[in-house]
Amino acid sequence: MEIKCIITDDEPIARKGLRRHIGKIDFLTIVGECEDAIQLNNMLNSVQADLLFLDIEMPDMSGLDFLESAQNAPKVIITSAYERYALRGYEFDVVDYLLKPISFSRFLKSVNKAHALMESTSKSEEPAYIFVKTEKQLKRLYLKEIQFIEGMENYIVIHTLTSKEIVHLRLKSIQETLPAQIFMQVHRSFIVNLSYVQAIEGNLLIIGEHKIPVSRPLREEVYKSIVNNQLIQR
Repeated sequence: MEIKCIITDDEPIARKGLRRHIGKIDFLTIVGECEDAIQLNNMLNSVQADLLFLDIEMPDMSGLDFLESAQNAPKVIITSAYERYALRGYEFDVVDYLLKPISFSRFLKSVNKAHALMESTSKSEEPAYIFVKTEKQLKRLYLKEIQFIEGMENYIVIHTLTSKEIVHLRLKSIQETLPAQIFMQVHRSFIVNLSYVQAIEGNLLIIGEHKIPVSRPLREEVYKSIVNNQLIQR
């Protein structure tokens, strides 16, 4: 599971230290850096993030003031040089409170906690099945049985362990109903269930007897997702 992060700290050396730590961890990706909480507030209007590394003492608006005013903010790990803000920080249900200077071992423990928390939340929110309208009936399909979905001009073919279901729906529409941690669009005409990928041959994903093409622009992202999910073990 990839975690997209934003670093917010008015001290360049503190941001540099966090960048160094984050760069050592495969599941963390930096999507933004801010020098203060006002920049962060503006950035969150256009950038999707899962985790904030948030300093407390910053000009114009403190990290705690940001937490007090923020609505639907991502998960937060506070990074501060002062222990005195810890109690108030935890009132905002932050993941952790890191005291500067932050050692890598302490940082790793904190982000592993965030990773476990997000994975457990994600799994609890994932639907077990979807309903699709085939030619004759409204049919329930269990997500764990869907291997991949193929998009045609005016319909899609859903390949499951036991059947092929033809549904008059666009690929984009079905993608919006599927959990992104499990299903990934790898080509303009294919969505795959990552847990069924058995092998990679060049630009092809092997799922049973099927060979699914991966589009060139998506290749690196697709392969990274497969490896991060520890699916290639054979």
